[in-house]
Amino acid sequence: MLMRTDPFREFDRLAQQVLGANTAGPAVMPMDAYRSGDEFLVHFDLPGIDPETIELDVERNVLNVRAERRSPAPEDAEMLVAERPTGTFTRQLFLGDTLDTDRIDASYDAGVLTLRIPVAEQAKPRRIQITGGGSGRRQISG
Repeated sequence: MLMRTDPFREFDRLAQQVLGANTAGPAVMPMDAYRSGDEFLVHFDLPGIDPETIELDVERNVLNVRAERRSPAPEDAEMLVAERPTGTFTRQLFLGDTLDTDRIDASYDAGVLTLRIPVAEQAKPRRIQITGGGSGRRQISG
């Protein structure tokens, strides 16, 4: 299970709301996360990101995502309008103990980074064999 705590992101959102400006900088990395069968899927919107700049690492149960978008304009260009955010984007996900962090699969297509995180074998439902009682063995779903 994914844990949904990110106090800094919430603070940034509140600061933007109160001040009416983008005070948090360009560190926006929207995501969707859901469970489908025996895996969790997480999709991050990262349009215009060079896949070579994307870094993923897991330490304990914390997944860190880092990506960088550089300006397409040359250094000596006179910028007339700069509305597309550039710079470093980061996001942390706190992963539950029921996920297999050793088998995370990551892919990047059409500006979307997709992570597939399998549910750990020990967390999957299983049948338990019951013996005794003279009537033989029977199985109970667990």
